[in-house]
Amino acid sequence: MANPTTIFFLTLFLVYFHKSLAVSYNILNFGANPDGTTDSTNSLSKAWSSACASTKPSTIYVPQGRFLLNNIHFKGPCKNKAITFRIDGTLVAPADYNAMGKTRNWILFEGADGVSIHGGTLDANGAALWACKKSGSNSCPSGATTLGISNSKNVAISGLRSLNSQMFHIVINGCQNVKLQGVEVLASGNSPNTDGIHVQLSLGVTILNSKISTGDDCVSIGPGATNLWIENVVCGPGHGISIGSLGKDFEEAGVQNVTVKTVRFKNTQNGLRIKTWGRPSKGFVRGVLFHHAIMTNVENPIVIDQNYCPNNKNCPGQVSGVRISDVTYQDIQGTSATQVAVKFDCSKMNPCQGIRLENVNLSYKNRPSQSSCSNAAGTTAGLIEPSSCLY
Repeated sequence: MANPTTIFFLTLFLVYFHKSLAVSYNILNFGANPDGTTDSTNSLSKAWSSACASTKPSTIYVPQGRFLLNNIHFKGPCKNKAITFRIDGTLVAPADYNAMGKTRNWILFEGADGVSIHGGTLDANGAALWACKKSGSNSCPSGATTLGISNSKNVAISGLRSLNSQMFHIVINGCQNVKLQGVEVLASGNSPNTDGIHVQLSLGVTILNSKISTGDDCVSIGPGATNLWIENVVCGPGHGISIGSLGKDFEEAGVQNVTVKTVRFKNTQNGLRIKTWGRPSKGFVRGVLFHHAIMTNVENPIVIDQNYCPNNKNCPGQVSGVRISDVTYQDIQGTSATQVAVKFDCSKMNPCQGIRLENVNLSYKNRPSQSSCSNAAGTTAGLIEPSSCLY
């Protein structure tokens, strides 16, 4: 057994050695002002440039206060693969939504490797833009995603709050090995296109222990999402957890190996949804497990919609080419806000295959609910309520 004194001094050495390697950049030292009205974009950009140029692990520190931030682009690759954003304060977008112009992202990380974001609040000030869109005005910009992570890998986001995004709150695009944990998303239930977390063209994304209240999908899963794990997420208000919409393009990457477990939905438009455009596509969905979901007053607790065609444009009279197979629903319980709690509306050309229901119990106003199936084949096990219509 090693001498306790030796262990003690070895520990001190390792702590000292680690601290000697790491460098920290407080944005106040770069001229940032926590008054919420002074533009701190340039200060944060300088802090990133310093951290990215360092060969040592680096921390960018955002202290308490409100820091006004215009759109900013954190671009890699960097000289080290351990940059941490430690945020105690709030980054706030301009009140005038036109200030960001036509930019697609308010805060964008691109080509980063080994970035971590811990804590803090991102306040995108989206309410004024939502009102503009609801007014029917043609002068409203489309709005910006609050936080974009693009073509990056080994990214960790924990304890982050995203408020009132103009468009999507968090988008993971073209990434590998991204973990989101303890994330909170807040926006009005009638805020347009404010998806909580969107994942596409990415491998190995994990979403854990998060709470999402918004006006669109709590989590949306786009083309090319593979090995996605979602666990312990609370959704509501919102449009549920959705795979899709898929099949907008003929040449499109598929979605596979998706696990959604221990999730709760309250007063949402949908629960567990797969949605595809009703037109030709080479896309697919396969290897999906929905396990242990609790529904409370959900309009469409379980739904596959392969005839998505908003405003009846570019798809009437066509059928979905997206192939859906090997989708399992296990231990889905709760209440439906509509009589049809399970709806599988699949493609005539490519019927859903390998749908499996295990221990599903969904009621409607304290009475049995109903199911509806079109072109859907599969099996059941255990208690199934409503009665299955799979063939």
